Amino acid sequence: MSQAAIEFIQAGRRQRHRRWFIVTSLLAIIAVGLCCAMLVLGNTIYPLGDVIRALSGEKIKGVSFAVSTIRLPRMLAGLFAGFAFGVAGYTFQTILRNPLANPNVIGITSGASAAAVFCIVILHASNAVISIASVVAGLITVIFIYILSRGKVFSIGRLILIGIGIQAMLDAVISYLLLISAQQDIPSALRWLTGSLNGSQMRELPPLIIIVLICSPLIIGLSKHLSILELGEQSAFSLGVNTDRTRIALIVSSVCMVAIATATTGPIAFVSFLAGPIAKRLVGVGSSNIMPAGLVGVNLVLAADLIGQFAFEYRFPVGIITGLLGAPYLIFLLIRMNQKGEL
Repeated sequence: MSQAAIEFIQAGRRQRHRRWFIVTSLLAIIAVGLCCAMLVLGNTIYPLGDVIRALSGEKIKGVSFAVSTIRLPRMLAGLFAGFAFGVAGYTFQTILRNPLANPNVIGITSGASAAAVFCIVILHASNAVISIASVVAGLITVIFIYILSRGKVFSIGRLILIGIGIQAMLDAVISYLLLISAQQDIPSALRWLTGSLNGSQMRELPPLIIIVLICSPLIIGLSKHLSILELGEQSAFSLGVNTDRTRIALIVSSVCMVAIATATTGPIAFVSFLAGPIAKRLVGVGSSNIMPAGLVGVNLVLAADLIGQFAFEYRFPVGIITGLLGAPYLIFLLIRMNQKGEL
């Protein structure tokens, strides 16, 4: 290879790294701004200085209670759940090389949701039990889907179709649970199913924060193998990647993140579906988009929650706003894939 070709390749790599750094930095700055807005805005708008003083431990009448008890837990729930949904969605879409292959579409979120609804309306369980049940149910769902789609050769199309079927079955289970539940339990279950940051409490957040802090570095550490898996099964195997082991590690980590996020905030619609494509469009190809996808997820959740709280006469849960954003994109994607003959 000539020196000019080497310099050209190196220049392209530097340009991709520079673009990744700029986009990721801008997404992080936007996320910080949205976090500040979540703490400042509410029924009463507090100066940012008072908010910072209250967070540092100073007792300020009205501010300390509102920020520490209501706004801070809501902001942290949106921050970590959005990051979890964004990273998990991008990981699934990359592993399976299909934009439809995200936890919302292939039934993983429905598995976690069915377990959570069962715990809420039948067992009247604590938040800790709901979290554990959601993670276990999410893992069982993905294992079941993976086994059914394995066959002699792993098939992405088979996995997606089986996942959609499992999702339909689990949604029917959720409807049945709501039908037989006591009348007083239905509002809390429905509020949870729409995806909401309302009522977030600090004592509920440690499992979500811990899982995200454990699983995110693992997925980022496997990002090189994740990019190779995107090339296809045979190509990844020929490059020395243990495809089954790598895929299982990535899927288990992603399922744990999305299940615990679902248990904490409910299934916030379309965040895991939108975050990856948006990050890929912003950063481009040739770079790991795990961190940008997570930050896009954060920005989607926090921005949608602010819109739901303050943009309309009535306040709407965050899941309704993200659903309004994601549904048109899903229709557009299905039309484009149909035109390309991919459906």
